[in-house]
Amino acid sequence: MVPIFSGRQKHVSGITDTEEERIKEAAAYIAQRNLLASEEGITTSKQSTASKQSTASKQSTVSKQSTASRQSTASKQSMVSKQATSTLQQEETFEKKSRKVAIREKAERLSLRKTLEETEAYHAKLNEDHLLHAPEFIIKPRSHTVWEKENVKLHCSIAGWPEPRVTWYKNQVPINVHANPGKYIIESRYGMHTLEINACDFEDTAQYRASAMNVKGELSAYASVVVKRYKGEFDETRFHAGASTMPLSFAVTPYGYASKFEIHFDDKFDVSFGREGETMSLGCRVVITPEIKHFQPEIQWYRNGVPLSPSKWVQTLWSGERATLTFSHLNKEDEGLYTIRVRMGEYYEQYSAYVFVRDADAEIEGAPAAPLDVKCLEANKDYIIISWKQPAVDGGSPILGYFIDKCEVGTDSWSQCNDTPVKFARFPVTGLIEGRSYIFRVRAVNKTGIGFPSRVSEPVAALDPAEKARLKSPLSTLDWTIIVTEEEPSEGIVPGPPTDLSVTEATRSYVVLSWKPPRQRGHEGIMYFVEKCEAGTENWQRVNTELPVKSPRFALFDLAEGKSYCFRVRCSNSAGVGEPSDATEVTVVGDKLDIPKAPGKIIPSRNTDTSVVVSWEESTDAKELVGYYIEASVAGSGKWEPCNNNPVKAHGFTCHGLVTGQSYIFRVRAVNAAGLSEYSQDSEAIEVKAAIAPPSPPHDITCLESFRDSMVLGWKQPDKIGGAEITGYYVNYREVIDGVPGKWREANVKAVSEEAYKISNLKENMVYQFQVAAMNMAGLGAPSAVSECFKCEEWTIAVPGPPHSLKCSEVRKDSLVLQWKPPVHSGRTPVTGYFVDVKEAKAKEDQWRGLNEAAIKNVYLKVRGLKEGVSYVFRVRAINQVGVGKPSDLAGPVVAETRPGTKEVVVNVDDDGVISLNFECDQMTPKSEFSWSKDYVSTEDSPRLEVESKGNKTKMTFKDLGMDDLGIYSCDVTDTDGIASSYLIDEEELKRLLALSHDHKFPTVPVKSELAVEILEKGQVRFWMQAEKLSGNAKVNYIFNEKEIFEGPKYKMHIDRNTGIIEMFMEKLQDEDEGTYTFQLQDGKATNHSTVVLIGDVFKKLQKEAEFQRQEWIRKQGPHFAEYLSWEVTGECNVLLKCKVANIKKETHIVWYKDEREISVDEKHDFKDGICTLLITEFSKKDAGIYEVILKDDRGKDKSRLKLVDEAFKELMTEVCKKIALSATDLKIQSTAEGIRLYSFVTYYVEDLKVNWSHNGAAVRYSDRVKTGVTGEQIWLQINEPTPNDKGKYIMELFDGKTGHQKTVDLSGQAYDEAYAEFQRLKQAAIAEKALNLTCNVWGDPPPEVSWLKNEKALASDDHCNLKFEAGKTAYFTINGVSTADSGKYGLVVKNKYGSETSDFTVSVFIPEEEARMAALEAQKGGKKAK
Repeated sequence: MVPIFSGRQKHVSGITDTEEERIKEAAAYIAQRNLLASEEGITTSKQSTASKQSTASKQSTVSKQSTASRQSTASKQSMVSKQATSTLQQEETFEKKSRKVAIREKAERLSLRKTLEETEAYHAKLNEDHLLHAPEFIIKPRSHTVWEKENVKLHCSIAGWPEPRVTWYKNQVPINVHANPGKYIIESRYGMHTLEINACDFEDTAQYRASAMNVKGELSAYASVVVKRYKGEFDETRFHAGASTMPLSFAVTPYGYASKFEIHFDDKFDVSFGREGETMSLGCRVVITPEIKHFQPEIQWYRNGVPLSPSKWVQTLWSGERATLTFSHLNKEDEGLYTIRVRMGEYYEQYSAYVFVRDADAEIEGAPAAPLDVKCLEANKDYIIISWKQPAVDGGSPILGYFIDKCEVGTDSWSQCNDTPVKFARFPVTGLIEGRSYIFRVRAVNKTGIGFPSRVSEPVAALDPAEKARLKSPLSTLDWTIIVTEEEPSEGIVPGPPTDLSVTEATRSYVVLSWKPPRQRGHEGIMYFVEKCEAGTENWQRVNTELPVKSPRFALFDLAEGKSYCFRVRCSNSAGVGEPSDATEVTVVGDKLDIPKAPGKIIPSRNTDTSVVVSWEESTDAKELVGYYIEASVAGSGKWEPCNNNPVKAHGFTCHGLVTGQSYIFRVRAVNAAGLSEYSQDSEAIEVKAAIAPPSPPHDITCLESFRDSMVLGWKQPDKIGGAEITGYYVNYREVIDGVPGKWREANVKAVSEEAYKISNLKENMVYQFQVAAMNMAGLGAPSAVSECFKCEEWTIAVPGPPHSLKCSEVRKDSLVLQWKPPVHSGRTPVTGYFVDVKEAKAKEDQWRGLNEAAIKNVYLKVRGLKEGVSYVFRVRAINQVGVGKPSDLAGPVVAETRPGTKEVVVNVDDDGVISLNFECDQMTPKSEFSWSKDYVSTEDSPRLEVESKGNKTKMTFKDLGMDDLGIYSCDVTDTDGIASSYLIDEEELKRLLALSHDHKFPTVPVKSELAVEILEKGQVRFWMQAEKLSGNAKVNYIFNEKEIFEGPKYKMHIDRNTGIIEMFMEKLQDEDEGTYTFQLQDGKATNHSTVVLIGDVFKKLQKEAEFQRQEWIRKQGPHFAEYLSWEVTGECNVLLKCKVANIKKETHIVWYKDEREISVDEKHDFKDGICTLLITEFSKKDAGIYEVILKDDRGKDKSRLKLVDEAFKELMTEVCKKIALSATDLKIQSTAEGIRLYSFVTYYVEDLKVNWSHNGAAVRYSDRVKTGVTGEQIWLQINEPTPNDKGKYIMELFDGKTGHQKTVDLSGQAYDEAYAEFQRLKQAAIAEKALNLTCNVWGDPPPEVSWLKNEKALASDDHCNLKFEAGKTAYFTINGVSTADSGKYGLVVKNKYGSETSDFTVSVFIPEEEARMAALEAQKGGKKAK
């Protein structure tokens, strides 16, 4: 590749070294024109014309004929400048002389100083009009004399615009290539046109003509071809081979006939990339054989098929063996396809490569790129129309328009031609000085600023086209006559109206008019006035009042866009102003040229590993199309880059400089003078890699198994697969009879995928030969070499057939890997293993040695212990239960060597802990691909692996390395000479890699506390976590529901880098705050994160707690409860309701309620200790309810409620019962008149306290004789009329609802005897006087009043009936000396202000003795009746 020299150079102005000479020429032209057109009446006429013009009645003719001799008009600078500046002085001198003397002196000066040869030389140097010109042969075809059956080529190179169409003729008859296929080949490439005549015979001896034609004319060139018969011996196949086998030519040179030249290019320049303003060189070494001294080749450079000539922008150099093209200052105009063509005699060879020129970096970021191809479309005395091409890069915002700058040749002062930017890529520049030359440049502008200016245009003179045409004519070859007259000119004639007035161009910025001068205009020069009026009116306005137009073209500005106008022109001279021309048709001011539509169907296709060919459909209805811009983007990136900076006119383009293995998308837009089209739709993504080709032939065809009428063939894969996977094979076969091969036949119609195939329908005992061809998606490759002869016969062997498709890979200096495929014929039993044999390639057959003592089941083997530099061959034998089969075909020879540049698979663990195997190959071809396998089986579809290849590197990544991934991993490079490498992952290596992966993971920021949430006093929510250490560069991202949140009214963030505490505060939790909160920490490379999930019940609970705390804070601003209402059971078995209050003052009141009814409290709380209590004595079911206490003052109020109902009441009563049970005294024995009583006292008794008695471990059975009960605070067991059976151990169990509490007494022995004796004594005393004692416990608040009733009548207390009520709690009822008269219904009535309650009981009195006596009397009465 040729070096590209880069540098920077200032933007040049375009003024060449000959501009000074141009100034002299322009001055000379002005002086000459003033002299010839002055009032003295000097006129010129060609002697060859029939008419002569006369301006006076008396004439004297002076004729002078001169021949052309090329001289410079500016050879003496002082002489020319004096003539140009002293015209006024000369006119004053002329007035003092006679007319004849003056005319004679002028004629002498003209003949001496201004010869016609100088005039022609001057005009030859004027700027040529580069637009339309007739065809011109740069290289004409040459005549040839050739031998019969030899090929001949006729070449010619033609220039012209539009591009000429070339037609070849034979003896004036057009050559039709279709009439004689293969006889003639006509080509046109880069301006070089070729006619090739194949296998010449006598009839090809003729005169051949190349005719070039375009709209400007036709031109022909002739050449003769003479065909001779070769009388000696020659190789006829040499000429029958055609052009494809004859790349060389036999040409006539100055040193002999039919010299044979071979032209080669070495050290060639490749696709090159430069930047505006840099320098660049393209070159290559040209090798020509044979070398002939003093006979140098013809070197020609082309850009896009147009020949290049040396200029200030580009220089060419030929050193004798190296051709160089140098760019002194790159511009986008230099972008294109460059071709070097080397010609020797009649033969040429050429080489091409593309040069891309990128935009220079903008001075203002975002400014547009520079326009390009600034040219002059039309020039006259009054204006010059400039055109340019829009740039591909707009800087990121649409281009608003363009500014045009001009500079007079010879100066370096640039001036802007338009005040407002113009969008149309053509603009007429006015305000020029006639006869002077100018250069132009264009700058693009967008909202960001103005970009770099374009390359300057070629200089162009402000001259009338007719004047330029006259001055360009070959004056030196004509005879001129100077007619001198002394008569005064006749009276002036008013010119007539101009003709053929038309609008040649109309845009939103300007309108260009064109017309023809009037026929009637007199003998003096005329000028023009242009008038306009709005359509539909007759209000004509003169446009150029102050500055008359000198040429028949004019550009109008300052027209209202969208309005319709008509135009007309008047002629003027010294005689007056003539009549106006016919008005033009109505013209609407606006762009007549529409912006082209977007191209369609963008199709990318592979080319090389760094380029893609993009094709598209042309824009429909596009007019004056300049070309297309193509852009590329890496798929998914969204960033677009231009592929070309110079529009291409073709419908396809090769985009270079792409990254191998990367996927790109493309888009195209069209451009014309009106602007750039919309972008086309994006193409499909395409991966950059080399285009595919058919594979090379397979080889080593062998017979794997043979039957009576069929055979199984095997072969080896092609060495080169063409860059694409082989999709199948086609097999051909032919019979061989007595050594003579027959006709080839197809064995399979459908391609076979394996490297083995069974050919059926063969003839038994027939000998066959075979051919195999491989196919990929590029097509069918060439067939293999013909196999050896195989006989179709039945194989009856019981052992396996030979393995096949042996392949050596991973060849190193002491090892290699041998792979094979199982035999097609397995014998009578399945194959159980393989034996591998090896020997040196030059060793004898008896020197084979086995590599494995026991058969291996794998179809691969790593062969070790090889000697470096020694060549080896290998074979494999299969074994089954019967025995060992035939050996396979040999694999090799293979030299044990590690080739230079060999690289191995390398394991890598990146910073993320990802484990991968990496391989790099520097010997890949554009069609090579990487192929990974595990245990030599492809891993293409493995879900555990991911393979990424880019360029010459590949990486296989383990998604989750584990025990399932143990094995040998190998990487093969296709389309190379067996480049491969492998890596073994065993259990030990697995452990090492996993440990390394753990160590290489991204470092984490150590955390003391994970993210947590807490509720603050005012109900604020605090999210916080603590890192062990944070640097000053530590950053934290706060994420809520996968979106980052920032500090604001809702969130307050804080980081304490000293303590590592990270906090975020929220005033309150709302429903939309439910979700996941994450703190992401980054401290340098170390990262960490912590997350808390607040969803569902967790969020609701936190939200409720936050709201509770907020309300608590509000509550605590006034009097409030520090501890809410609770209960406890005192030691006296009373219930105490209590609460703790805070923030109280003297005015604070406290009120108690039960079931929403206020409870009056006698004592007034002083709040000294902050404790408020309510004591409930002898708590029972009647005290169940909802208790509430309220604190209030002027700051607010607070309340606390305590529910003592249902389960809460049961819980309290259990505790009360427990206290009562614990207050019980030990059991005591008491004797009564009725029997023996066992009893215990409690603080007080409630019904919820269950009492159970047992005697000697068994529950007491209650009856009229044995009873239990409670009297006041006494719990007793009464045993009436005790007997010895009542002796024993008695237990009283008090059950509080959860636990039983026991009291025990032993009623036996002395205790029983004493109690029983006391019982007898009391019983006898009771007989003497009986009394009835009743007791009742009463409760009420306030204490109730007590009254007694007998038989519903009030009962008063007396000595017989004693009634007492003590301590407001206990009522006593005693009857002394009970008699039957005391029987009756008694009632106890209790009453206070809240109500009353009555307890009734019945007293029945009977005397046992009297009852016995009465029973005896009844019995006696009964006996008497019976008698």
